[in-house]
This record gives sequence, C-alpha cells and structure tokens, in this order.
Amino acid sequence: MADTRLESPDTTPERRSIWMRGLLMMLLAFAFHLAATLLGLIALVQFVVALVNNAPNQRLSTFGSALGRYLRQIADFLTFASEEAAFPFNDWPAAD
Repeated sequence: MADTRLESPDTTPERRSIWMRGLLMMLLAFAFHLAATLLGLIALVQFVVALVNNAPNQRLSTFGSALGRYLRQIADFLTFASEEAAFPFNDWPAAD
C-alpha cells in the first residue's frame, strides 16, 4: 500500500532550500564583515602609500575595486536582490 501521508511544511523542497539559503546568508554575512574590514585596511595602506609616493598603488586599487564588487555581490544575495551566492560559491569578481 502506498504511503499517503502528506509532507509536513518543514520538509517540503522549498522549505529545505530556504534553510540552505539561510545558512549561506550567515556564512556570507561573516565574509562581508571580514571583507569590509580588509577594505578599510587597504584604504589606510593606500593612503599611506599615496602620501609617501605621491601616487596610489595600482595593484591595491585594482584589488580594492574587486573587493568592492565582492561586497556588492554579498549585499545583493543577503537582501534577496540576487539568487547567486558570492565567492567562494561563484567566481571572484573582476576589477574592471
């Protein structure tokens, strides 16, 4: 005889996926905090480099730009503006 029990709301596929998204959101919120702190440190180092050399470091500028795009990707995922999770679940953003 076939099992005719209805699935409980907690075990439906949509319910499981929202819990997985919640876990990803917590991980990416932590990554956002670390990346924002790193961006602040890069800005400080870039300021000192610009004071000393009268010009910013191009590699730091490029990395800072990519880091800013990464923060944007995380913010979009956390606010449900995007369904794509950021790095390391997708590629690192280009600095263009």
